[in-house]
Amino acid sequence: MEHYGPETYGELNADVYDEWHAGLDPTDAVRCLVELIEQGPGGPVLELAVGTGRVTIPLAAQGIDLRGIDASAAMVDRMRAKPGGDRIPVVLGDMADVDPGTDDQFGMVFVVFSTFFFLMTQDEQVRCFDNVAKRLLPGGRFVLECPVPDVARYQRNQSVDVHDVGLDHVRLVTVRHDPVGQRFDGHHVLIGTGGIRLAPVSMRYAWPTELDLMARLAGLELRHRWGGWHREPFRGEGMYVTVYEKPA
Repeated sequence: MEHYGPETYGELNADVYDEWHAGLDPTDAVRCLVELIEQGPGGPVLELAVGTGRVTIPLAAQGIDLRGIDASAAMVDRMRAKPGGDRIPVVLGDMADVDPGTDDQFGMVFVVFSTFFFLMTQDEQVRCFDNVAKRLLPGGRFVLECPVPDVARYQRNQSVDVHDVGLDHVRLVTVRHDPVGQRFDGHHVLIGTGGIRLAPVSMRYAWPTELDLMARLAGLELRHRWGGWHREPFRGEGMYVTVYEKPA
């Protein structure tokens, strides 16, 4: 979409993000991340795309030395308004740069809720992997939660789905699929008594094997791939968790 940038989604959706994603319970993600942090090298932890702090705040509450990056000031403001959110250092910037504003090396870098796909080109995704690898301590991990692309759901490379229906509103998600660019461009469309609200979103998806190649180019090794935060077997569908490791 024209004029869509790294900050667009957050700037336009921050006020409704938590409401629209209320079903994404971060408890399992926090538990698994804490276990991975304890198994890795000592050092601070960096979250890419902290958003409104749905994972950031409960993870920091576990005593983790956590830093963050996000492109949207509106999302970070939402995080800082929550209890504990104002104590987490966050830098505004493009997560592909992996620039926390310090020279720190990290025991772990992670990005959840499919947000890695908000990097809109393959070059940006490769650059993110490369910069993560440079920031990791030997033995450090890069953890990603991503969806397996479900391109079969699109007829004529488009879809309209109903996400919520109430007495005075309906929320639709409309998407155009670009199979060549591996892109989804769409809108959350909220229709209610007050009118119509559009919330744009664009993503550049990548297949698990493509992510593995990006990791290899950056000098990272595949350590784990699970079908979720309970470390269940990966079956090639739905959300999955991948752990890459920098050789010691």
